[in-house]
Amino acid sequence: QVQLVESGGGLVQTGGSLRLSCAASGSIFSSDIMGWYRQAPGKQRELVAFITYSGVTNYAHSAKGRFTISRDNAKNTVYLQMNSLKPEDTAVYYCNVNRWPTSYFGQGTQVTVSS
Repeated sequence: QVQLVESGGGLVQTGGSLRLSCAASGSIFSSDIMGWYRQAPGKQRELVAFITYSGVTNYAHSAKGRFTISRDNAKNTVYLQMNSLKPEDTAVYYCNVNRWPTSYFGQGTQVTVSS
């Protein structure tokens, strides 16, 4: 079982930056993929980025060049550095641990980008 707690969300102006953090409790295995999803009002939850234990990353097209995902395996923590934020980035951001066939999500943290 994995529990995830996100932090770092908030209100920021267009062009600003935020850094999200997610601390995982319970065992994290080297096969676990950690990532971030987001869900905007009226839209489906979508993948933002993920990172493997060894540091291989993958980004949604909307996040490429602006967001950076990183992971501290010693602390069981994953981060999402978000730069050049846009109003369309407004959403609840969820931390995720993918341990096939199970997927764990945190409670989410709100990110609001004002125009």
